[in-house]
Amino acid sequence: MLKRLFSAGLIAALMLSSASAREITHAMGVTDVPDQPQRVVILTNEGTEALLHLGVVPVGAAQSWDADPFYAHLVPLLGDAISLGTETAINLELVASLEPDLIIGTKVRQEKIYEQLSAIAPTVMSETIGESWLKNYQFYGEVLGLGDKAAANVAALETRAKQLAAAIGDGVNEEISLVRFSPSRTRLYFRGSFPGVVLDLVGFKRPPAQDHLETFTEVQKERIPEMAGDRIFYFSSDNDNSEDKANMDEWLADPLWLNLEAVKAGKAQRVGELAWNAGGGIYCAYMMLDDLADIYGVTLPPLGQ
Repeated sequence: MLKRLFSAGLIAALMLSSASAREITHAMGVTDVPDQPQRVVILTNEGTEALLHLGVVPVGAAQSWDADPFYAHLVPLLGDAISLGTETAINLELVASLEPDLIIGTKVRQEKIYEQLSAIAPTVMSETIGESWLKNYQFYGEVLGLGDKAAANVAALETRAKQLAAAIGDGVNEEISLVRFSPSRTRLYFRGSFPGVVLDLVGFKRPPAQDHLETFTEVQKERIPEMAGDRIFYFSSDNDNSEDKANMDEWLADPLWLNLEAVKAGKAQRVGELAWNAGGGIYCAYMMLDDLADIYGVTLPPLGQ
């Protein structure tokens, strides 16, 4: 395997030496990357959404969570892209076989295999994912030589969030609670989570117990009162397998849950985990904004207006 990796790395180095390159400073150091990479590998879900949104189709991508291999909204855009395993279990031989000229990953997931990835092709990494997804979008744009396009796209998303805030009006002053139910762990999501960032873009308030810059905290049932908010949006696996559903139903039948004011007022609502958590990228952010428009009964102008 190592022989294959170094052979691929030699090919990539020769290709890079014959083309113009730029220095990119990233979480693992400084790397020379091609000005116009043609065979890009992306190792995060949010990164896959970013590249596609920027008009770059990777030759290989990390498998989507809870999908085989990619989320339905990405399949038409990915074309012949190869699934490389999950973010935490990347198949290095498969990566090498694609002969990429650029690999993009994240330190929080792939730090331990950075040297092996770098032996295949120039590799750059973001520091982390989740709360930094929007900053990462801009970073990926810079890495690809599309910084101006990325900045314009981030501004367009921010404009969309402001349009939603204007349409909702005083409703943005509501405190929004975010909860994920899972058999292995139930979490409260803070401002530092993917959905927390999207809510911040709109200007929603968060309950005091969730108004933190961290990503999440895991809770047991005695902490259900910390789920309180003017509205509660909760999610679980979209696959709705029997174990996940039984676990969620158990929490939703708990007296502490039933006693929450938002629950009694009919303002506790399940939302899709793909858009609100698992996807973690710019397409899902737009999905979240559309969901919020539907929930609040407002109409947004066509995109780009």
